[in-house]
Amino acid sequence: MDEQELLEKLKLIGALWAGATTPGERNAAFNAAQRVQARIDAAQKEASQEEEYQFSMIDGWSRKLFVAMARRHGLEPYRYPRQRRTTVMLRVEKQFLDQTLWPEFKELDDTLCEYLSAVTDRVIANTVKADSSEAEVRQETLLLEK
Repeated sequence: MDEQELLEKLKLIGALWAGATTPGERNAAFNAAQRVQARIDAAQKEASQEEEYQFSMIDGWSRKLFVAMARRHGLEPYRYPRQRRTTVMLRVEKQFLDQTLWPEFKELDDTLCEYLSAVTDRVIANTVKADSSEAEVRQETLLLEK
């Protein structure tokens, strides 16, 4: 039974209690309401529990940004021994991760990457070579041995 069904059942029990004419009926309705409320509380507690997530970020700038944002929200990023430096572990509620932390991170990360790319292109153009475009893609040539 999901939370919505439990809430509906609780309303029905409330209506039953309101229409109860004897103390026994009222006690039965009250006890049933307490059992349903306990199930609702347990479901809400389970839904709000923190889970462990693993994030892998190849870009060092993105990793630093993510760690700083997690700490700003009172979370403690970590990694286990023998995990790569690019790995960040985090214990967080799924709802907070999906609705707050990750969207905020993606927006800031996109902005940061765009800025760093522009700075990199400008530095390369001014100090190394004006053409910093990608290398051309060529068809593979097969070497035939005789």
